[in-house]
Amino acid sequence: MKIAFIGGGNMAAALIGGLIKRGVAAADLYAIDPNEEARKRNEQQFGIRTGAAADAALAAYDAVVLAVKPQILKSVAEAVAPHLNASQLVVSIVAGIRMGDMSRWLNGHSRIVRVMPNTPALIGMGVTGLVATGSVDEAGRALASQLLGAVGETVWFDDEAKIDAVTAISGSGPAYVFYFIEALQEAARQLGMDEAQGRALAVATFTGAAQLAANSDEPPGVLRERVTSKGGTTAAALASFDASGIKDAIVRGALAANARAREMGDEFGKQ
Repeated sequence: MKIAFIGGGNMAAALIGGLIKRGVAAADLYAIDPNEEARKRNEQQFGIRTGAAADAALAAYDAVVLAVKPQILKSVAEAVAPHLNASQLVVSIVAGIRMGDMSRWLNGHSRIVRVMPNTPALIGMGVTGLVATGSVDEAGRALASQLLGAVGETVWFDDEAKIDAVTAISGSGPAYVFYFIEALQEAARQLGMDEAQGRALAVATFTGAAQLAANSDEPPGVLRERVTSKGGTTAAALASFDASGIKDAIVRGALAANARAREMGDEFGKQ
């Protein structure tokens, strides 16, 4: 498996590190980034080849991963297009941009997989949603699964619109978790704990609860009920949450993220 990355930032670095841990040779990985600091970091950390701009060397790789900001994807894709061959898989981790627009910018290249990982990929605990064009065969899907599986779980979808939903749930989701951790830490502060104590309790609670949910066949609602004694402390907290409409607010927030992902596709896809 030979993989080239266009963009050498944090998510590309997470994938590179995960692939190397899975046994992919550093010599089979290539990262292109105009930023000299990013190139040096990837060279020093992983021992891979880097470049400042797309070139003919791209044709030798099984997959080309687009890992840049959505605002610049059009210009990046147009620079990459002359160096692709028809058999290569193009994997995009760019939020919002649809495969049809990518194909247009890539001179009609049709073997495209659009994916949405999340930041826990940085520690190998991510989850990624994937969707492919009809031109991607089982071998191409397997390659994409192997690539993204290097940093966590993978979930395939048949409808590209669902990738915007993935962005809203798991792509943006870590920020929602950090937001709740911040709130618990603030509550701990108001209850007289110092920063280290509040952080330790809040983070460990999330880690433990998430693992409990992952290891249980029961729905989260049942697990929640088991912690909640009638008239007890947990019941008091949950009643306060319900009175404030917190669950509904979280749902509305995720729906807003989904809507923004669609807007980004419309906005940047018009280029």
